[in-house]
Amino acid sequence: MDIMTATIERNTARTTTPAAPTATRTNGVPVTGTTRTRAARYVFAGIRIALGWTFLWAFLDKTFGLGHATEAKNAWINGGSPTKGFLAFGAEGPFQGFYQGIAGAAWADWLFMAGLLGLGVALLLGIGMRIAAVAGGLLYVMMWTVVLPPENNPFMDEHLINAALLAGLALVAAGDTLGLGRAWAKLPIVQRLPWLR
Repeated sequence: MDIMTATIERNTARTTTPAAPTATRTNGVPVTGTTRTRAARYVFAGIRIALGWTFLWAFLDKTFGLGHATEAKNAWINGGSPTKGFLAFGAEGPFQGFYQGIAGAAWADWLFMAGLLGLGVALLLGIGMRIAAVAGGLLYVMMWTVVLPPENNPFMDEHLINAALLAGLALVAAGDTLGLGRAWAKLPIVQRLPWLR
């Protein structure tokens, strides 16, 4: 063995890292990643589910007037408008006229409620995370613009933070943990159109 071969073998041995240990669940499915990575996946899945519930709850409360933010007499099912009260009386700042102009419009009510329902279902199930991130981010930013500036900060509030959080959830594929994201990704239409992922 010449000196060059010995040096290459020694350097290769030093730079090669052992494979990460792979644990196996009781059902034989391999589990990869460190404990920290697995814990992070569950934290992000929990955040995804929590945000999904906030959208779905808003849809249910506005539809049926469950008495939290919407009284039964103002429920959408009873002829109330899910957008009128907040946009007509709550809008402030530079976009006040725009939002007051669309307050209570049937198309705005339907679009808003469809968004709440779609986002709630997508986030709870962990499907369509990319679309949910874009649509939810847009909805959050629009809600942020309804009342500018925010009450407790010159520009930052929970709407912008949640919009960024939705983008992060899509980037880390948070729908794959405690959700149907992996099964969704295997659907032929999702494989043809990856933006549906």
